[in-house]
Amino acid sequence: MTVEIEGVTLHLAHPDEIPVRWVGQEEAMRQLLAAWLVLDPQDQPMNPRLVGKPGVGKTTLAYAAAKRLGREVYIMQATVDTRPEDLLVTPVIEGEGRLRYVASPLVTAMIRGGVVILDEGNRMSEKSWASLAPLLDSRRYVESIVAGIKIKAHPNFRFVATLNDDASTFDLPEYIHSRLQPQILIDFPEREEEYQILKENLPFGEERILQYVTEFLQQAHAADERYTVRDGINIARFAMKLIGSAAVPEGRALELAILETLGEEAMRYVPRVRA
Repeated sequence: MTVEIEGVTLHLAHPDEIPVRWVGQEEAMRQLLAAWLVLDPQDQPMNPRLVGKPGVGKTTLAYAAAKRLGREVYIMQATVDTRPEDLLVTPVIEGEGRLRYVASPLVTAMIRGGVVILDEGNRMSEKSWASLAPLLDSRRYVESIVAGIKIKAHPNFRFVATLNDDASTFDLPEYIHSRLQPQILIDFPEREEEYQILKENLPFGEERILQYVTEFLQQAHAADERYTVRDGINIARFAMKLIGSAAVPEGRALELAILETLGEEAMRYVPRVRA
């Protein structure tokens, strides 16, 4: 796909398609959809940030919310190496003396009226955030120095950033912090929600294994450990593979899966009552 802006041809990215479904925590879903709502022609959508520990489902929530709106979804992974041109337009050498301008997923979403998820945004430097400042206020545009063009956001464009609550991230600049509102906190799910998430991701999983892993996660949450349902999915999958391929007894397979996935420290939360 290509589009021409101010005489410059941009090659667009493809939307992401992920087979996921949001389970539980409907309040967080309602808050996100409300932030994107436009009430009046003079109103504008907000740019929410989803904050929580790694693995609690922030990206899944954002993707599911965008799909409820029937929009294309573009996921842009932020890293410490993300540059402003990575966020906007990247020049690629094409033949002798020619440049091809490739729009990022974010810019593609702006042009096509989709939703962009800036994933793990607080791993990104201030210099990169600065290039998004005009997009995140009433101006709703970005300027590509590389391509020499200004790109305005489609009225249907929506933005959301996911931010990890851990020590390996940068603090957001204050002028960006104020533009990423509201802040929606994503916490660990309740027991039944956690079980349903495991079941959604592992529909082929044995009931006993899913219940065991749910109990393990709930005991870890009660002790304020950072283990998440993503860890639980990996534990259950590995345990089932051990049982299926190596004929390891179920109880031993579950304990070994916890040990090999999370380490010795996690063994203190192994359920006392074996399924």
